[in-house]
Amino acid sequence: MEVILLEKIGKLGDIGDKANVKAGFGRNFLIPQGKAVFATEKNIAEFELRRAELEAQAADKLSQAKARATKLQEIGSITISAIAGDEGKLFGSVGARELEDAISAAGGDVTKNEISLPEGAFRQIGEFSVDIQLHSDITETLSLVIKAE
Repeated sequence: MEVILLEKIGKLGDIGDKANVKAGFGRNFLIPQGKAVFATEKNIAEFELRRAELEAQAADKLSQAKARATKLQEIGSITISAIAGDEGKLFGSVGARELEDAISAAGGDVTKNEISLPEGAFRQIGEFSVDIQLHSDITETLSLVIKAE
């Protein structure tokens, strides 16, 4: 299935690129989310008319993400207290939702979907590094310290 991308998408391409994607990915994700349209002659013509508007929106999103990234750089490190056992193992875990709340309390602006935890939630006390993907081009790293209560 060939689609025209209406915004920059990770490994597929930039605004206006034609991409061949699997039918399910196109029908179930890209098109309903407004990230792409079918690559028909009519849609190509409509896209060329809206190209400047879409590029301006993309530039605006990028500038907002850069502003949020500088705010996160100012925060630098976040400390979360959690109940832990004698060996440093947490009773429960610290996940994306707790990180989102702690960053918001420190003055940052992120959603839990932007927080990347490839190994899952944290279950030990210690110091960790957390990646936050604010935009497809911008990823910020925060230092997370989990200490026992």
